[in-house]
Amino acid sequence: MDLGLKDRVYIVTGATRGLGNATARELAADGAKVIITGRDVKSVEEAAAELGPDAVGVAADNADPSAAQRLVDTARERFGRLDGILVSVGGPAPGFVADNTDDQWQTAFETVFLGAVRLARTAAAALGEGGVIGFVLSGSVHEPIAGLTISNGLRPGLAGFAKSLSDELGPRGIRVVGVLPARIDTDRVRELDALSGDADAARAANESRIPLRRYGTPEEFGKTAAFLLSPAASYLTGIMVPVDGGARHGF
Repeated sequence: MDLGLKDRVYIVTGATRGLGNATARELAADGAKVIITGRDVKSVEEAAAELGPDAVGVAADNADPSAAQRLVDTARERFGRLDGILVSVGGPAPGFVADNTDDQWQTAFETVFLGAVRLARTAAAALGEGGVIGFVLSGSVHEPIAGLTISNGLRPGLAGFAKSLSDELGPRGIRVVGVLPARIDTDRVRELDALSGDADAARAANESRIPLRRYGTPEEFGKTAAFLLSPAASYLTGIMVPVDGGARHGF
C-alpha cells in the first residue's frame, strides 16, 4: 500500500529516541523528509544522521516559545514546504497526588501541554489543505494510570484541545489526530516498570492484562502514527487511536 508520503515534509518533535524516533523512521523509510527535534544537540544530530540525507535535526525544547516558528521556518528553508507535524514529548514526572510538586506540575504544563498547543497553533497557520497535526498522547486520555498523576491531569485536556482544533481546521482541509500508546517497549516504559522495585514482575503483570499478552514495539507504534499522518488517512480527523494491544476495555 502506497501511503503517499514520498517528498512530503513533517516535523516530529522529541524524536531522538522512543515513539517520536520510531515514527520519524517510518516516515523517512517511505520517502518523507523530516525535521526532528531533541533538547540535546549531539543526540539530535546523531539521530538525524541515522535517518539519512532527507532528515534535519534541530535542537529544541517544546517549552521554548520560539521553537515552534523556528521549526516551521526550518522546514520551509530546507525543503520548501510543510505537510504536517507530530508533537511528541517525553512523559512528565511519575508520582501520586501527594508526591508531585508544584514545580513538577509547572514544568510538565509548559512542556507537555502549552508547548504542544503552541506547536500545533503555529503549524496550523503554516499548513494548507491536506496538512495534518498529530499528537502523541497516552492511554490515560481514557483511563487514569496509577502513579502517573500529572499525565492523568494533562493528557485528557490536550485530547480535548486536539478535538476542538480538528473542528476548527476541518473546513480548511487540515486534519488533527491523536495516537494513544499504552505499554510500548521504550526506555520510558522500562523506567516506569523499574519503579516498582521488580521490573520483570511489573512487566509480567502488565502483559497479563493486555489481550495480546505482550508489550508493543516502537516500530508498531511508528507504523500506526505514520499511516495517520499520511494522505492514505485523508478522511480521518478528530480521532484518538489507541495503540495498546487491546488494553483499553471500552469501545
